[in-house]
Amino acid sequence: MKLVVPLRASLLKGPQISKSVPIWRVTLLQPRMASSQASVFGLKDPSLIKFQGLINGKWVDSKSGEKISVTNPATNEELGSVPEMGLEETKEAIEAASKAFPSWSKTTAKHRHDVLMKLFQLMQQHDDDLGRLITLENGKPLAEAKGENAYSASFIEWFAEEAVRTYGDHIPCAMPNTRNLVIKQPIGVVAIMTPWNFPSAMITRKVGPALAAGCTVVIKPPAETPFSALALAELASRAGIPEGVINIVTTNKNISEVGKELCESKTVKKVSFTGSTAVAKLLYGMSASTMKKVSLEAGGNAPFIVFDDANIDEAVEAAIACKFRGSGQTCVCANRIYVQSSVYADFASRLAERVSKFKVGNGLEEGITHGPLIHARAIEKVERHVSDAVEKGASILVGGKTLPSPNGAPSSFFAPTVLCDVPNTALLQTEETFGPLAALTKFETEEEVLRLANSTDVGLAGYFFSRDVGRVWRVAEKLEVGMVGANTGLISQAVVPFGGIKESGLGREGGPRGIDDYMQEKLVVFGGLGIGA
Repeated sequence: MKLVVPLRASLLKGPQISKSVPIWRVTLLQPRMASSQASVFGLKDPSLIKFQGLINGKWVDSKSGEKISVTNPATNEELGSVPEMGLEETKEAIEAASKAFPSWSKTTAKHRHDVLMKLFQLMQQHDDDLGRLITLENGKPLAEAKGENAYSASFIEWFAEEAVRTYGDHIPCAMPNTRNLVIKQPIGVVAIMTPWNFPSAMITRKVGPALAAGCTVVIKPPAETPFSALALAELASRAGIPEGVINIVTTNKNISEVGKELCESKTVKKVSFTGSTAVAKLLYGMSASTMKKVSLEAGGNAPFIVFDDANIDEAVEAAIACKFRGSGQTCVCANRIYVQSSVYADFASRLAERVSKFKVGNGLEEGITHGPLIHARAIEKVERHVSDAVEKGASILVGGKTLPSPNGAPSSFFAPTVLCDVPNTALLQTEETFGPLAALTKFETEEEVLRLANSTDVGLAGYFFSRDVGRVWRVAEKLEVGMVGANTGLISQAVVPFGGIKESGLGREGGPRGIDDYMQEKLVVFGGLGIGA
């Protein structure tokens, strides 16, 4: 039988996109000399905007002269362009990082701590600009973008402090006159590849430990959001990080050859990637050719479980934070929401009520709660998941449609959506939506929901709500994921390990051992000491 949830008629209309014209839009409509003028961004410090790649401390164009156009997803207006770099520039960046490694790796941990703390302070001082930059190229609301900058900076602070705590070990030896010592050394040149959903934080989560360990890096930022990466590099230079320690290669159509070189180069000793599972597998295979160290944070399909003894108000608020942050475009978003039958209608009604109050629009406008999706392909996937679920029996409680763009351009806005009665055969149960779609499925028993939650090839994050302490322990241990949120929808922090199991990746980022992935252990056995019996 279909669920009938008591909702006001107004909820069925769903969130409406703001029709007002944002202040920054007026700037874009005014004539300008070229799309590469930093004034388009409206930053307090326009020098943070860079339109070139970075190799060996120099801002450079591509050899071909080709450019990548970067647009604001809220309006499809061009923000500027960056170089379309390729294999030759990538090799130069790797060589620059290799040449900078000997001197940077020999600096003291205290020196690296001090430089990174300067970078942390600069990121705080430029919070308004860095947040605005994220909103312009990614689309998320300004408050959320500034929250990302704070989160991003926290990795720099955390790993600055971890730099001086990369302790080795003294291991007692059974042989006389002998001592065993294990020391940690930076692994070398690190290749870093990041996604567009967190233009800043996904970089600092990797660059922070790499630099703290004494490594040098080559960064390939996403073509959709390169300006945040370039601004961070500018601040790093101001903080005192030497030339060649950070290099940035921007590319779009040459991404295959650039990625291949970063993975197969013998000079590169580690690859760190965040993105889809399919791409992670390709990079993993290519990296095997040189047996280099890899950190792969790949796709997720997070379950969010609400048991009948849960605090429903808290569960709804957590679902809002977990599912709709970044308009659902995060790898740890709740993708499948399972609610026990006795509280199902109550939870669905309250969630739909809250979602109906969202305000969708340009992230720089006052009062906007949710911005656009990153591009048309993202919209198409959400539309496909909604239509498939409805065809198989689901009902739309709120949202469920693409919203028009306020300036008449092709729209990247999708109404935050709640579906009920979503069957287990729906595509969204096996595919990560990566959009503002909350899909509710009813369950009866703990055993049933654990089977459903674990019936996926990936295992990044999982969430559940219960006030039964025994159930909390059972479910936390039985969920096949790398990270569990028990009675919370927010788990990401610089101070804890982040990563998944199954096909969600390898390694952990953040936390007390996050720096270890950028170091190698070396055993030194001292013999002939003349101090044993």
